[in-house]
Amino acid sequence: MNQQQKAERFQALHQGPLFVIPNPWDAGSARLLAGFGFQALATTSAGLAFALGRRDGEGSVSRDEALRNAADIVAATDLPVSADLENGYGDTPEAAAETTRLAAAVGLVGSSIEDATGNAADPIYDFDLSVERVAAAAEAAHAQSFPYTFVARAENFLHGRNDLDDTIRRLQAYEKAGADVLFAPGLPNLDAIRTVCASVTKPVNIVLGAKHTPYSLADLAAAGVRRVSTGSSFARAALTGLRDASLELLGPGTATYLDDAISFAAVTALMAAKR
Repeated sequence: MNQQQKAERFQALHQGPLFVIPNPWDAGSARLLAGFGFQALATTSAGLAFALGRRDGEGSVSRDEALRNAADIVAATDLPVSADLENGYGDTPEAAAETTRLAAAVGLVGSSIEDATGNAADPIYDFDLSVERVAAAAEAAHAQSFPYTFVARAENFLHGRNDLDDTIRRLQAYEKAGADVLFAPGLPNLDAIRTVCASVTKPVNIVLGAKHTPYSLADLAAAGVRRVSTGSSFARAALTGLRDASLELLGPGTATYLDDAISFAAVTALMAAKR
């Protein structure tokens, strides 16, 4: 499919019912996820940082590196791909807009901008600046020749600002400023998720990432969620498998990790087929 067709398909997915958009961290994981049957993909800034041997956050991955990674994932499959572009790699509305334009240029059909500054001393952008940044990115997204899906993220709950009212205020302002999808990672429970979904009219994304998540996809759909992403959790699950296999060989010296490992032939088949 060309970029226009991918964008239209991606836009249609957000009309319902709930769909899962997993987050590959490279071309290989993208191929596998496409082969497993997912309908769209999104990049993960944390997963990329881990793959590069770096900590997530604090500017550990540059915009150029993130866009190269996104381009690799776009090229790996025929699925629509959206990108996690952190804070847009700059504080200004102009930076958010330019990053969105560059994202479209590498073949992406969507991306997100967050209102987190990357500065631990002052982690969330001022409300007015946040809205200006979203408006600028949304304008750049909607200036494309295809229906680019722009996601605005309210990051309060990831940075110790457990203020649901302010989070909703931000999401409502981002919706008014032109965001196509809204996202508040770290919401504490299903009631908060339900409240957020009821407070806006655009599709809401929820990320799976916490241990002992008490709700299912069916619960999220009933709460009004339209899209579920996996964030860094699939990358961390893959690293968990690597850790467990390593500790088994370094400890008891057995190799039972092979019993449940995907076969070489199965991986080869998935890598060979572009879906």
